[in-house]
Formats: sequence, C-alpha cells, structure tokens
Amino acid sequence: MGSRIEIRWHGRGGQGAVTAATVLAEAAVMEGLYAQAFPEFGAERRGAPVKAYNRVGNSPIRTRAPIRNPDVVVVLDTSLPPDLYMPGLKEDGYLIVNTGLAPEEFKSKLGINVKVAAVNATKIALDILGVPIVNMAMLGALLRVTKVVGLKSVEDAVMETFGGHIGEKNVEAIRRAFNLVEVV
Repeated sequence: MGSRIEIRWHGRGGQGAVTAATVLAEAAVMEGLYAQAFPEFGAERRGAPVKAYNRVGNSPIRTRAPIRNPDVVVVLDTSLPPDLYMPGLKEDGYLIVNTGLAPEEFKSKLGINVKVAAVNATKIALDILGVPIVNMAMLGALLRVTKVVGLKSVEDAVMETFGGHIGEKNVEAIRRAFNLVEVV
C-alpha cells in the first residue's frame, strides 16, 4: 500500500456496504494506521443504491469529502448500472465485483480497461450465512487484492463488531472470498 488508499463501495441498502467500510477502518486503526469510513445514501430504504467510503493511510486524514477518484471500487451488486460505480476510478485502480462471471468475462461485457477482481460473494454468503449479505465476502476479496490491512486485523475487527457465532460465520465468508477471488 502507498501512503494512502481510497476505496468507494457501491451496493444496495441491506447488503452491508457501510458495515464493511466500518470494519475495514477499525482493522486499519488496530494496525496503527489512520482511517475513516463514512456512508452516503439518498432515500434510506432496503434496496436503494448506497455508497460508502474508506480512506486508509500512514498520516492523519483531514478531508471528509466523498471520494471522486478512488484507487478501488467495490461493487456488491452488479445490477447497479456501471455509470453509477465506474466514474472516477483511477486508470491503475481496481474494480472488485460480486459476480459469477470470470473477471475477463465481466471486463469484456462492460467494455472496460481496468484491473478487475471477481468473486461470487452471493454464493459464498448464501453457503455460509444463509442470506445474501455479501459485505464480508467482498471485504475478503478487497483484502486479497489490495493488502490494505492484514487478514488477522479484519478478523479481530469482525469478532469485536459481531462476536460469537455470527462473527465466526462472517470470518469464514471473508476467508473463503480471500481465497477464491480472481484478478485480471
């Protein structure tokens, strides 16, 4: 990781984008980094488009503005239109998507020229949690691709946030996505 990484999460209400951003920030702070996580939503309702943001770095972060040119875009729901999540993604940035498609397929389907990482977070969430809440699986994919923080720190932050059986299931989803994400 460079001196700072900026991440923009895109999902729908109820998928956990805001929670994932918060857990990532907590893990970064556990590692002695500076971090922030904050949401942006319009009408607050399940299924409505949601954005969440992370900044993680080695020095204090003073800006609170939304992230317009992220290093990484994480898409929890590919039914969202690409013109919602693609704008501003840096040329050398990563698009991390929840899809059953291979990264090459997704890339050619969208006709984009960025690095794509793909993982079927919906399948992982259904297999492990029994519900299609994909945030922790997508967090696992993000960790593998960016190495922004260590897996252990995120696992600790998840256990602190959720505790018990639910925490353990979420850690399992993170690990599985971490191991299954494919990158081109």
